[in-house]
Amino acid sequence: MLRGLYEWTMAKASHRHAGWWLAAFAFMEASFFPVPPHPLLGLMCLAEPKKAIRYAAIATVASVAGGLLGYAIGHFAYAAFGEALLHALHLSESFPKAACYLRDYGAEIIIVKGATPIPFKLLTITAGFIGMNLLVFVGASIVSRSISFMIVGVLFRLFGAPIKAVIDKHLGKVTVGFVVLIIAGFLAVSLLGGGSKETTEKCASAVAAVG
Repeated sequence: MLRGLYEWTMAKASHRHAGWWLAAFAFMEASFFPVPPHPLLGLMCLAEPKKAIRYAAIATVASVAGGLLGYAIGHFAYAAFGEALLHALHLSESFPKAACYLRDYGAEIIIVKGATPIPFKLLTITAGFIGMNLLVFVGASIVSRSISFMIVGVLFRLFGAPIKAVIDKHLGKVTVGFVVLIIAGFLAVSLLGGGSKETTEKCASAVAAVG
């Protein structure tokens, strides 16, 4: 079953409209969609290694654009549906801590996020909520998303064929590794929302003051 799903997805990844699907996933994931575009990007790069950097660029641009939507949600519509959105995505507890980090470190947090599994949408909505400088936000988002996507594109462009051979041979192990990364993402979010009671209360008070 897993092999059949893999082959079916590979066929879709090489479809002539796959780039539009990738752009849509990257745009939505940066603001409200729970599923990251990285699996689709990886499969598209596997299917067409020569287009890997192009696909990574599509994902980067679309994700930054989606980040602007997330920023707008946090800035203009947090009370209307931004808060409910974070609750639906199970990010409400992480929101106060994210607001504190963004207020204290700004662009650094967004850039560092590019090398972590922390949901980008959490930072985009939070940045809008606290009123982070828009130009700084966009610049940091470009760097962050480039780290997240362009590295994938370059690696697949250089080593696409060997990587595909490894996945074809060890699909089960690769799948387990991907699941481990997903779990790491949830743990990262939990750590972001954790901390001492005093720190959590301080962050919550700061968020309430901004709101």
